[in-house]
Amino acid sequence: MAHEPGYFPLSLESLRALGTWAADCAERALPVYETHADSDSRPRVALEGIRVFAAGGKRTAQLRSLALSAFSAARQAGDPAAAAAARAAGLAASSAYTHPLADVQQTKHIVGPAAYAALAIELYRGGDTNIGDGEVRWAIEHVPCEVREILLQMSARQTGTSRLDQILYELDEGIRSRDLPEKA
Repeated sequence: MAHEPGYFPLSLESLRALGTWAADCAERALPVYETHADSDSRPRVALEGIRVFAAGGKRTAQLRSLALSAFSAARQAGDPAAAAAARAAGLAASSAYTHPLADVQQTKHIVGPAAYAALAIELYRGGDTNIGDGEVRWAIEHVPCEVREILLQMSARQTGTSRLDQILYELDEGIRSRDLPEKA
């Protein structure tokens, strides 16, 4: 019999910390998108939206719409690096809606913005995996303890075959294994 995932407590403060970190990660890749589609501000506006929430704003339907608009920008990008950067922004904006469900699929809501940002920068710089690995290290070094605590409530990701799957796994594993100081 399959194990049913359970729910765990998840505060708005934790979601705000996640939103800030997710936006910080995604913003690192935003120039990749804007170089490709400089007149399309949907990913930037999505990041502005999550920053408003992270600073104490409400989770509104507008934030969900901003995330969906960034995902639309990714589908229309026509360039894999730009599409990954727009997805990073969309996932960052949607991080405010992370479900407190102990399910491995939910981990993408947490590590996805950093993973897509790393992939975007890696692709933009010619596919050098060392570049993506450096972005993964940056994300792990900057993760707040609240984000790690959310991730620890969920099952660990397994490595996959695609480069994105590998990056998602590296982020998940690195955040879980990192010792972070307690929140002051």
